[in-house]
Amino acid sequence: MKILAVDTSTASGSVALLDGDVLTAEWTLLSSRTHNRRLLEGVDRLLADAGWVLEDVDAFAVTTGPGSFTGIRIGLSTLKAMAWALERPLVGVPSLEALAAPLAVASLSVCPVMDARKHEVYAALYRPDGQGFLREERPPSVLSPHQAAQWLREKTLCCGDGFLLYRDVFRQVAGDLIVDPGSGFHTVRAGFVGQCAQRRLARDADTNPMRVMPLYVRPSEAEIHAGTVGS
Repeated sequence: MKILAVDTSTASGSVALLDGDVLTAEWTLLSSRTHNRRLLEGVDRLLADAGWVLEDVDAFAVTTGPGSFTGIRIGLSTLKAMAWALERPLVGVPSLEALAAPLAVASLSVCPVMDARKHEVYAALYRPDGQGFLREERPPSVLSPHQAAQWLREKTLCCGDGFLLYRDVFRQVAGDLIVDPGSGFHTVRAGFVGQCAQRRLARDADTNPMRVMPLYVRPSEAEIHAGTVGS
């Protein structure tokens, strides 16, 4: 099965093509340009480099959040349109799960942490099952870096831009329990979004494009202001 996978949940956008168990191509870029200006360019470039056309894709995969509200909407709306137009399945993958996925073969717990702005982070906690899969121990949440660091009760691999931003806070709270896996593990990579999607497809997940919804975790600014006005 050929899969086109996309992540636009952070400033670092990523696009990948998978053909079965083979990662055919992957493009990841940290850029100040907005995703709506570079996502389709990235998809077109990757398809051309791989010698594919969009009609070759059997299924689409996209991160659903948490992360940048605008980025999530861009990724979801773009992939929904592609999947709907081509009558292909669309699989939604939580951003934090995709961020943790490269560490699924580790023996330690994994805490992916993403910058949520406002001095907060999005975080979750996973435990590898020894078979290359992750078992969720704490669901995606928005909380202070200090609170996220208090989750850790054993040596834990911490990854993501939120961890890098608040690394000192994590070390102050959790000390030697923190294990930094290194620079290659702090970005959501679309290849692992596709890998997570493959597993969902194998479990007969709902792949109707219109039912794949964002996972924002916290209300948007518009919802917060609407609540303030209405109170």
